[in-house]
Amino acid sequence: MSTAELRVARDEFQRFLLEYRFGLQEVETKIAILRDEFQYMHDYNPIEHVSSRVKSPDSIVEKVARKGIEPGFDAIRERITDIAGIRITTSFTADAYRLFDLLTAQDDITVLRVKDYIAEPKPNGYKSLHAIVEVPVFLSTGPVSVPVEVQFRTIAMDFWASLEHKIYYKFERQVPAELLGELKDAADSAAVLDARMERLHRELHGSGGRPPVSSRILTV
Repeated sequence: MSTAELRVARDEFQRFLLEYRFGLQEVETKIAILRDEFQYMHDYNPIEHVSSRVKSPDSIVEKVARKGIEPGFDAIRERITDIAGIRITTSFTADAYRLFDLLTAQDDITVLRVKDYIAEPKPNGYKSLHAIVEVPVFLSTGPVSVPVEVQFRTIAMDFWASLEHKIYYKFERQVPAELLGELKDAADSAAVLDARMERLHRELHGSGGRPPVSSRILTV
């Protein structure tokens, strides 16, 4: 491939990723508005932290190869739905569900898939509410629909997931069985802490929780 062809390929990839950056900004703005409204109307902020990212070209290429996806933008757009991702950390489990409801009730948000790992944790203890939503982005060339992965989890869930990630990275995913057992115990302890703190919060302030969203398989 010539230098000119490499530049064209690079520019096309950057343009492709730009749509995901804009989609992410749309969802981030919606979350910021909900946070500020809660603070103003209820003197309460259900969101502790928000982080976001767009996958790097290297990460996308690696996933394309791992999943055997045809290396074209249309195939990547269809098969990989977590290129843009946002994580919302809340104080309490009820807040995670409440924010999910408020975000997905908006007219321009389309829910593609949901997996409720809070109601049904993974065998290793991982808990989080995952949703793939689609949001319109209005470009000079016209509107495009962009998928964004949104994760909702409590502080305790997020702390456990961060520790688990570091351990798997350190052991190159070959984690000793005894350490896996300790991780599961830690996840159970985090769940107990979440339940206790939520109960205290309700006793102090009162709140209406909600039942878990319906669980559907999330394929990413």
